[in-house]
Amino acid sequence: MENAIKRPRGRPRGLTAQGMDVRRRLYRTSLRLIAQRGYERTTLRDVAQHAGVSVGLLYRYFPSKHSVLMALYEELSIEFASRAGAMPAGRWRDRAVFALETSLEVLRPHRRALTALVPVLVGDPAEGLFAPATAFSRARVQEVFVEAVRGATDAAPVKAAASLGRLLYVAHLAVLLWWLLDKSTDQTATKGLLTLIRRTMPRLALAWRLPFARSLALTADDLLRQALAG
Repeated sequence: MENAIKRPRGRPRGLTAQGMDVRRRLYRTSLRLIAQRGYERTTLRDVAQHAGVSVGLLYRYFPSKHSVLMALYEELSIEFASRAGAMPAGRWRDRAVFALETSLEVLRPHRRALTALVPVLVGDPAEGLFAPATAFSRARVQEVFVEAVRGATDAAPVKAAASLGRLLYVAHLAVLLWWLLDKSTDQTATKGLLTLIRRTMPRLALAWRLPFARSLALTADDLLRQALAG
């Protein structure tokens, strides 16, 4: 039914406070094992054993590893959208950098697990970043970048602003992948990349004033959506 109220993903109906504590423990145990062993080598039976619960109880909260991933996507995207609510007014280039840095801050506590999940995030058509099942998370995060441009003091026309916002969202995913694969001490290579981005943004903003640049963004946005979403 269209008017039916949808339950949040992965949360059994009528959870008590104790049930929420159990679910949280199972969720954290799952992420810890994924960080240590990788996604493929982690089984729900392993999670149940390390959490000290029966497999049947685990299935009540997480019937599959896929449901753990969906819970992770939802948690991170909700926290990101919440923190992005503090985005300051100003030019889109500054707001986009704020969104990027906020995304890194939200993901940082989960870096080990996310690094172990890179093959899934990038290469799995069913559970990766651009899978249909993860559209809810993708749309939530993407909207922050679109709003960073659309709500800026130097906002472009609506259609062009939305295209630029989506392109910035995809660029931010590339930065996140760089960060996850960064093997430099204390992620100094990522810090250097962020510095480079901050220095480049004023030039990008200057180029964005040209009609040709906006037309190019519309074309690139259309091609990316075809390539990534089909």
